[in-house]
Amino acid sequence: MQKKIKQLLTQISLKVLAVLLLFISCLLVFACIADENVLENNKAFDEKVIVFVSAHSTPLLVQVMQIITFFGSAQFLLPAYIVLIVFFLWKKEKAYAIDIAIIAVSSTAVMFLLKEIFKRHRPLLPVDKTLVSYSFPSGHSVSSFIFCSVLAYLVWRSPVKKTWKYTVAFLLILFAAVIGLSRIVLNVHYATDVIAGFCFGIVWVIMSFWVMRKIRNKNPVNPVVQADNK
Repeated sequence: MQKKIKQLLTQISLKVLAVLLLFISCLLVFACIADENVLENNKAFDEKVIVFVSAHSTPLLVQVMQIITFFGSAQFLLPAYIVLIVFFLWKKEKAYAIDIAIIAVSSTAVMFLLKEIFKRHRPLLPVDKTLVSYSFPSGHSVSSFIFCSVLAYLVWRSPVKKTWKYTVAFLLILFAAVIGLSRIVLNVHYATDVIAGFCFGIVWVIMSFWVMRKIRNKNPVNPVVQADNK
């Protein structure tokens, strides 16, 4: 039995183990936040963050964050996704277009479903007083992370140098993190909403890419598989 376990472990790459560990960790963090901070209504951590951010916020910072937060909104992401999908359809790479559409629609649907399940109200005195949707998880954090992950994936599959791949991927994820931060600075989300949003985004991206790879393995004519095998 031990020999079989050792053989199985040797067949699993460190990369797969790292991704699996990240998936499980993010799932656990999301579940803990949902239970402790939302269902149990424990706001001790969130209130400390609000006090800290309020003490260090300036009018200029708020203005900058109002600009940055736009890139996580539906007003930006919906046209951006449409442009990506149309571009790959025009390039006759239907598989990319379908994958992008499925990830965008499915993640948005599940995100709004979670909001309706938990029904957490937003912080008091938000900068944007027009928001009426629930707070948990942060839609901007989920959507921006998934969109930036899709862009990073497309860059990674491109023929550019590996150094540029790492650089662009890092900058995209960093930008998504700043968008999440903007939601806290603008006091439209609790810090735990944003953290949970990123955790959900990571879980959904990993799960989506895993499912897509499984489908591609059954479809050898898929252009994405050809790119993967180069």
